[in-house]
Amino acid sequence: MWGRNRVLALSFTAFTVAFAVWMMLGVLGIPIRKEFGLSDAELGLLLAASAMGGSLPRMLAGVLTDKYGGRAVFTAFLLLTVPGALLVTRAGSYPELVLYALWFGLAGNTFTIGIAWCSAWHPPERQGLALGVFGAGNVGASATKFIGPALIAAVPAGGFLGGAIPGGWRFVPVLYAAMLVAMAALLWFLSPTPDRKPGSARSFLEMHRVLRFVRVWRFGLYYMVVFGAYVALSLWLPKYYVDVFGLPLATAALLTTLFIFPASLLRPVGGWVSDLIGARKVMYFVFGSIALLCLPLSLPGLVASPWLFTLGVVAIGVSMGIGKAAVYRYIPDYFPNDVGAVGGMVGLLGALGGFFLPATFGYLDVATGVPQTTWLVMLLLSGGSLVWLHAVVASMRRAGIPYGFERGPGTSVPSEIPPSRPSPFNQPNPEKPA
Repeated sequence: MWGRNRVLALSFTAFTVAFAVWMMLGVLGIPIRKEFGLSDAELGLLLAASAMGGSLPRMLAGVLTDKYGGRAVFTAFLLLTVPGALLVTRAGSYPELVLYALWFGLAGNTFTIGIAWCSAWHPPERQGLALGVFGAGNVGASATKFIGPALIAAVPAGGFLGGAIPGGWRFVPVLYAAMLVAMAALLWFLSPTPDRKPGSARSFLEMHRVLRFVRVWRFGLYYMVVFGAYVALSLWLPKYYVDVFGLPLATAALLTTLFIFPASLLRPVGGWVSDLIGARKVMYFVFGSIALLCLPLSLPGLVASPWLFTLGVVAIGVSMGIGKAAVYRYIPDYFPNDVGAVGGMVGLLGALGGFFLPATFGYLDVATGVPQTTWLVMLLLSGGSLVWLHAVVASMRRAGIPYGFERGPGTSVPSEIPPSRPSPFNQPNPEKPA
């Protein structure tokens, strides 16, 4: 038990730091836009670049974790992120900014690494709660919102040591780079050994075979609603508050944290509830509530008060926080021996929302002149996911297939494919398509 608790504590802390790095353009993008004279569309693409860096390698990161262990892979990704964070401070042009944003965006892949690592160390009846606690590291997105504006204002423009440590917005990535190195050292030296590697005896080709199941791609869409959109809104909301309500950056950043906190800290609650009543019931609530909340926000002029707007956004954050854990609670049930591969692909598809959505928000804003189109996109995405979820449940009812079998601790849901090698907590189950 001490070993798995150490894994959970270290992975949560490391993910919190990595997520702060991944999301730092949410605040730094405002002074960067001013300094480089960027349009809204260019800023949206820059935000999307960092999201893309944390999206595309996710399946590879998950497979590597199953094969070589979370201790090694997590440490490697933390250190790989450091050069990108440092180089962005030296960027002199927009293309350079985009390139370095892609690079430090690698920090976002630590989510998939942590999911696979924690799953390998926790038994099935505790996985929902454990994955929820780990995923609460999303709260790292609030770190830059809190300290970013203060540091930008407090640190001299010329920096320190004759400019060796830059000032202004450039100081924040340097600080985060130092934190990444320190966290990598702590994780490497304090993690339990030997590590658990459920995929060590399997080939990479064999570990990718789960991708033929439509369910994997459907879970990816679900995760795009609750996580990809969360990433996008974490990056986009400061700009939205500044442009739509005319608030100063410090106030906009603070109000954005009110969205980030429940969307991050409620993950353990979502995991616990999913363990108790099943992930599917939770997702009905999540998609329905997000769609209903986005409807008034998508109508221009209807929500004119920043405080009423914030109330709606916080409620959306609550639903997302619960939903993020519920989506990942599905995976150990259906794919108990392929959490790294499936979790990586679901994370990749979901996080791609963090790439496409900021760019979509920016282009629609420019094309229509109506910033509320942001919430119309969210309404369509959540509503479409709700329809697909219900269509699957209805088809299972018609076919006489049990559709409520994620009922909590002690319930074993057969894997969709015969596992090649059992994990420490999951023995081979007979094949049962569902």
